[in-house]
Amino acid sequence: MLFSGVLVVVFALLGAFVRVPYVALGPGPTYDTLGTVDGERVVTIDGEQTYPTRGELRMTTVSLNDNVTLFGALGLWASGRYAIAPREEYFQPGQTDEEVRRQNVQQFQDSQSNAEVAALRRLGYPVRVVVKEVVSDSPADRVLKPGDRLLRVNGQRIGNEDDVREALADTRPGQSVSLTFQRDGQPPRTESVTLARHPDGPQGFVGMQPIDRADVPFEVDISLEDVGGPSAGLMFALAIVDRMTPEDLVSGERVAGTGEITEKGEVGAIGGISFKVVAAKEAGASVFLVPEDNCAEAAAAAPDGLRLVKVSDLNGAVSALENLRNGQPVPSC
Repeated sequence: MLFSGVLVVVFALLGAFVRVPYVALGPGPTYDTLGTVDGERVVTIDGEQTYPTRGELRMTTVSLNDNVTLFGALGLWASGRYAIAPREEYFQPGQTDEEVRRQNVQQFQDSQSNAEVAALRRLGYPVRVVVKEVVSDSPADRVLKPGDRLLRVNGQRIGNEDDVREALADTRPGQSVSLTFQRDGQPPRTESVTLARHPDGPQGFVGMQPIDRADVPFEVDISLEDVGGPSAGLMFALAIVDRMTPEDLVSGERVAGTGEITEKGEVGAIGGISFKVVAAKEAGASVFLVPEDNCAEAAAAAPDGLRLVKVSDLNGAVSALENLRNGQPVPSC
């Protein structure tokens, strides 16, 4: 009996205090991208005309608990509200919590930049092409720096990032090409580089990543702390569009949604959609914008009374909200 009692105590202590290699996933908080958080407006536009908005555009999140004990995991799983998954699906071997946090923050910042470019492009504002990254020890490493504005590549004028790829498509390793760029508002300069061998094809390799950025005389600032990942891009872009157009996009409704967005406005699939639809319903949303590739999963998990609207790009999302406002049909999951 004494031995059994000791085993019970040991098991209880292990179950209550020792972490297991699993994480718990569940519905996270939602944030109104048209509103404020802790007294600070989420989307701020300084130096350009904005218009009043009615209603809410709520971005949704997934909560991830990495500090899970055996008993805690069993309790969360039994609640039916959370899912338990192996930790290695979300944390690489040897990766620390701080490294994951930094990665998520970077993805979140990229989603903000993409949302700004996609929204302003939708509104007719011009874009410029800048260098996002430079590969170490590449031909570009001796010439370009992140933030440089690309004006011409291989003699071709650059208006968007696709122009850079087209300008280099027919080049070969060893070929000399010219790069015309502008740094920190200084006069444009032109330098020649000798292309290296491309790791993924026969064309020449410069070693820099171009990216579109808004070319406007005003500032768009997105402020939201303690949130990571790329999936808020669609809702940020819609908030910018709504704030900068006279028509009321949401028209008093509480709309939630999710979706990673590119600079061109394409909306991609995200993870955790089954938890996000639950969070949206609990936040009082009546409509949820779903990336097209997430439709099946969202439809299987959506609570009653939550209307799922399928979107594949920013233009489609704007059109869907306009149709909802006017009582017209919208694509659904």
